Amino acid sequence: MIPTRYRTADVDGFKVFYREAGPANAPRLLLLHGFPSAGHMFRDLIPLLADKFHIVAPDLPGFGQSDMPPRETFSYTFDNIARMIERFTEVIGFDRFAVYVFDYGAPTGFRLALRHPERITAIISQNGNAYEDGLSEGWGPIKAYWQDPSPANRDALRAFLTPETTRWQYTHGVPDPTMVSPDGQNLDNCYLARPGADEIQLDLFGDYKSNVALYPAFQNYFRTHQPPFLAAWGKNDPFFIPPGAEAFKRDNPKAVVRFFDTGHFALETHASEIAQSIRDLLT
Repeated sequence: MIPTRYRTADVDGFKVFYREAGPANAPRLLLLHGFPSAGHMFRDLIPLLADKFHIVAPDLPGFGQSDMPPRETFSYTFDNIARMIERFTEVIGFDRFAVYVFDYGAPTGFRLALRHPERITAIISQNGNAYEDGLSEGWGPIKAYWQDPSPANRDALRAFLTPETTRWQYTHGVPDPTMVSPDGQNLDNCYLARPGADEIQLDLFGDYKSNVALYPAFQNYFRTHQPPFLAAWGKNDPFFIPPGAEAFKRDNPKAVVRFFDTGHFALETHASEIAQSIRDLLT
């Protein structure tokens, strides 16, 4: 068993916590988590790949054990999160790497690819969307907030931040919910309960519209550069639906699309299958 190490990087005065495993001279793989989680969502995947890859999984700014500065001193937008992760890769010496993107990790990782296509060796998108085809009707309340950022529409989104909703995100669409460990979801809820975390997450719900606005640019990147690409999708995801996975093939015909009979947090039930799919793509 190759050990996972738990480190902190100083990124221009900002603390980024990250997990690291695998040989330093192996091909590099950056893992980017989503809402409302952190790098711990990769706890089952990392040991399955660490023999062949140098893996790094940071907690995004405001998530997990990375710094969560107040909104008055740090603007919680996806542009700022992507810039921080870009600098993080430079600080730790990740100059060329494959990137695994999930949920919020997708608009973060795809921004990295837009800015530095020469650094990206491959992309694994696990329920990480880049097409309007992939947005379910469940986005209705968030879209309403984009169109009218009123206090009432903002407050309506607080339902997404409850412990019950987190548990639902983990178990919805999973044929056997007893396969889903409570560990990840309970840790997510612990982080969400921190003072000020709710307002940060509401800011990011509002800024998600910036990601949709960038979809054409992301798609142009896929067409122009056509990186080795795997869409590994929990087919029962209530937020990012299967047409979003199939859409990658429109712009990158060589993209591999694999569906798994599970929900949004596919690694909770299918880490081994997804790890094998990554091995197949990258080796």
